[in-house]
Amino acid sequence: MLKPVKKRFDIQVTEANKSYSKTYELDKNIRTVKGLLLTSDKDELLYFRGSQRIEINKEEYFPDNYESKLLMSGINVTPKLRYYELGNVPPGNGLVKLVFTDTDDQRSQFTPYRVSLYLDCEMEDELL
Repeated sequence: MLKPVKKRFDIQVTEANKSYSKTYELDKNIRTVKGLLLTSDKDELLYFRGSQRIEINKEEYFPDNYESKLLMSGINVTPKLRYYELGNVPPGNGLVKLVFTDTDDQRSQFTPYRVSLYLDCEMEDELL
């Protein structure tokens, strides 16, 4: 039986105008990735300064320079609707790659911040 699970992966953005690349490994019992969401401990910096590329199983789902604000959600959105739906993406090799880029923006002054990628997944119940 499949059960829903949320996975969180973080990148620390410590310098302005720099790209950060990190590859994460999903648990072996993850069967599908249904959606994703970006958040930050400083949402305004993510919104104005951030862009990224996201790959799952070496397949690109969001290209370089895809604006972070298009993958964020506000608190006025029902929790079940906050994730950007991907369908039922098989995790394949289980690798998720995030290449995040911070870019200067006059509306927000840089200070170090955290970017979190949340994945809405389904996993095989380990009790079977």
